[in-house]
Amino acid sequence: MMKKPLAILALSVLPVFAWAGGGHSGGHEAPAHGMPGHDMSTMSAADSAIGRPGDPAKVTRTVEITMDDSMRFTPSEIPVKAGETIRFFVKNTGQIPHEMVIGTVADLKAHAAEMRKMSGMKHAEPNMITLAAGKIGGLVWTFDKPGTVDFACLVPGHMEAGMGGKVKVS
Repeated sequence: MMKKPLAILALSVLPVFAWAGGGHSGGHEAPAHGMPGHDMSTMSAADSAIGRPGDPAKVTRTVEITMDDSMRFTPSEIPVKAGETIRFFVKNTGQIPHEMVIGTVADLKAHAAEMRKMSGMKHAEPNMITLAAGKIGGLVWTFDKPGTVDFACLVPGHMEAGMGGKVKVS
């Protein structure tokens, strides 16, 4: 019975030590990673499947999202209409770092695998925000066409613990 709580504790505490240990400081520039060919542009590019970076002057509405240490986003499902530009007002109410990354399931899984190899990675891309405990921030994103767009926390272990959500575009 103790294994599951200990596993959850380990998943929530280990990223804190990795974060405190440092990593690269700004965004996702390849040299900071030390991995040849690592390029975040595939996740932040204007990909019609997930939408594109939004113009803050054209925000249709604001959606508040809370991230917490139960490894959940609230809300975890967000309805939007095709063509809407949404400002996500993101709050980390937890005691450890969390992030929100918008992308396809395949991109999110691939980047989560990279994050496990390079603890302490911080994001500075239009489709991503990393927030320390108790911090707030925002993303502006335009959803171009109907479908489902995913988002997740890619801090190592968080997505695997269920920290993800969906934007349902109609």
